[in-house]
Amino acid sequence: MKDQPELLILYATQTGNAQDAAERLGREAELRGCVVRLLSMDEYDASSLPREDAVIFVVSTTGQGETPDSMRGFWRFLLQRSLNQSWLKGVPYAVFGLGDSSYQKYNFVAKKLDKRLSDLGARAILERGLGDDQHHSGYEAALDPWMLSLWSSLSDTNPMFFPKGIDFMFSSDTLIDQSSIQVAYHNVGKLNSQLTSDLKNMEMQIERARLMSPGKFSHGKKKPDCLLNMIKNQRLSKVGSGKDVRHFEFEFVSSVIEYEVGDVLEVLPSQNPAAVNDFIQRCNLDPESFITISPRNRRKQDPIPTATQMVPIKLKTFIELTMDIASASPRRYFFEVMSYYATAPHEKERLQYFASPEGRDDLYQYNQKERRSVLEVLEDFPSVKMPFDWLVQLVPPLKTRSFSISSSPLAHPNQVHLTVNVVSWTTPYKRNRLGLCSSWLAGLDPEQCVCIPVWFHKGSLPAPSPSLPLILVGPGTGCAPFRGFVEERSMENPSMSTAPVLFFFGCRNEDNDFLYRDFWLSHSKHHGVLSEEKGGGFYVAFSRDQPRKVYVQHKMLEQSQRIWNMLKDGAAVYVAGSSTKMPADVWSTFEEIISRETRVPRESAVRWLRALEKAGKYHVEAWS
Repeated sequence: MKDQPELLILYATQTGNAQDAAERLGREAELRGCVVRLLSMDEYDASSLPREDAVIFVVSTTGQGETPDSMRGFWRFLLQRSLNQSWLKGVPYAVFGLGDSSYQKYNFVAKKLDKRLSDLGARAILERGLGDDQHHSGYEAALDPWMLSLWSSLSDTNPMFFPKGIDFMFSSDTLIDQSSIQVAYHNVGKLNSQLTSDLKNMEMQIERARLMSPGKFSHGKKKPDCLLNMIKNQRLSKVGSGKDVRHFEFEFVSSVIEYEVGDVLEVLPSQNPAAVNDFIQRCNLDPESFITISPRNRRKQDPIPTATQMVPIKLKTFIELTMDIASASPRRYFFEVMSYYATAPHEKERLQYFASPEGRDDLYQYNQKERRSVLEVLEDFPSVKMPFDWLVQLVPPLKTRSFSISSSPLAHPNQVHLTVNVVSWTTPYKRNRLGLCSSWLAGLDPEQCVCIPVWFHKGSLPAPSPSLPLILVGPGTGCAPFRGFVEERSMENPSMSTAPVLFFFGCRNEDNDFLYRDFWLSHSKHHGVLSEEKGGGFYVAFSRDQPRKVYVQHKMLEQSQRIWNMLKDGAAVYVAGSSTKMPADVWSTFEEIISRETRVPRESAVRWLRALEKAGKYHVEAWS
C-alpha cells in the first residue's frame, strides 16, 4: 500500500490553454505537498484508469464540439461497449472544461466526458468546472474558485493527498528554481559541415525548430507540407470602409499538394525583424549562438530525440520560428516566474500581485485586454533578467493561423487562394493593434517572392459530391470556402449533371464590402451554378443599406419554401463565418422554416435538424 496517494492530471489541448490550466493545477497541488503525475491523454494508457487514486481531467472543446486531437484515442477507448457500469467503480474524478460560450456546443467535450465517466461507475468528487473564453478574465475566472474547492474535495476523499493539510504551502520559489527544459550551447566550429547546408533549407529549419520547441502546436506535423509564393494581393473591400479584406493567390514552390474544396490552409507567419532584434537585445542573448533544447528531466513516455532534433539551430532562427514575442500575451505563470527574477522591489511586488488570485482582474486589464506582448511586458519590468530556458518554456509558441481555402484545384491548378480579413483593433488605452498573420500577408509584395510555410488539413466542411443539393450560408469572409464550391461545380457543370445550389451572402454595404460581387453575379445568370435555371439562387443581405438591419437569416425566411423543398430533396447545409451569433441565429432560422413549412411544433423541427446533423448534412465552420 502506498504511503501517499498520487493525483493523476490528464489534459487534452488543441491550442495549449488546457495544458496551461493542467500545469497550473499540478503546480498548485505540488505546493500543497501532493504527489502529482501530469500527462497528455495521448501519453496515457486508458486501461489503467481503474487503478488510479484520483484523476483530474482538463479538456478543451474545439471547432463545433469536437475533441482535441490528443484525446481521440482515449475517447474511443472509453466508448467501448465491453466496458460496463462498474469498470471505474469508486474511482474519484473531477472534470474542468475550457470552451467558448459564443459557440453552440459550449464545453461539449467536458460535458460528454463527465457523463461517460459517471456511466462507467467513477465518482465525481466535485461538480465539473467550465471555463469560458468569453469571460473578461478568460477560463481562469472559473478555474480559480474551482481549484480551491478541488483541494477540499480531494482532502475529504483521502486526507493523505495533503499530508500537511490543505492550508500548508511550500514557497513557490522551490518550484521556480529550475525550468522544465534545458538549453545547450554548441561551438559552431566543431559542428558537422552538414549544418550549414541544412540551415539553407527552410523546411528543415522549421521542422528542427518546432521539434525542439516545448510549445504545443495545432497539428502533429512539424515540417510544412510545402512552401507557397504569393502571386496576387488584391483588396476586395473599399478603401475607407472600415474593413480591409484581401484576396490572396499563391502558387506552389517546393512541391504541389493535392487539396479539396472545403479544406483549410495553415500559414506560419513571419515576425517583425525589428521586434525579434529588440527581444534578443532586451534578454541579453547572442543571436549567432547555436543551441539544442531538451526536457530537463526526460520522462519514460517522452519520445527519443530524432537525429533532426539533435542538430543545433541558430538561437535567432529558433526565436523567429517558434516564440511569439510580439503578438501573443503571456500567461499568468510568466508573471509569477518574472517576480522570482525581478531585482527592483517595486517591480517584484507588482509582479507578485499580478500572479495572485487577488490581482487576476488587474492583470487582465494590463495584459490580456491590452494584448501586451511578451516584449512589451519585459520592457515594462526592466530589472527582470529571466534565463533563456525559462523564456523558451513560457513565451507563447508562434502558432500557425488557419484560413478556409477559397479556390477549387480544378479551376486553379497549382494554386491556392485565400480570402482574409486584415485584423486590426484599438485597445482600451487607444493603442492600435494588428493581427500578426493577416497584416503580414497584406504587407507582402508578390514581386518579392517570399516563401510562405503552410500546412493543409481537413476542416469542418467536407467536399460535396456534384449530385448533392447545397444550401450555403456565408456572410462576410464566410463566403471564402463557398467560392471554391461554386468554382468546382462550374468546372463539373459541362461534363455532368450537378445538383442545385442556394447561396445566402451578407455584408454591410453593397458599395463597400460586397466581396467577389462580379463572381457571384456571373454564376447566378446564364445557366450558371447559382442560376434559377439550374434550380439555384443567390441572395444578398446588406445590413447597413437601409434603416432596418437585414441579415442572412431574413433572406432565408424570404425563401422559406425553396429551402424546405431542397431539404426534403436531400440537400446538405453548409454554414461559415463569424462564431459570435451568426451560427446560432442561422440554426434558429432553419428551425423556424421547418416548423413553418411543415406546421409542426418547434421541438419537432429541432429534432429534424439534429437528425440532419447526425446524418452528416449540417456543417459549420466558424471562427472568432
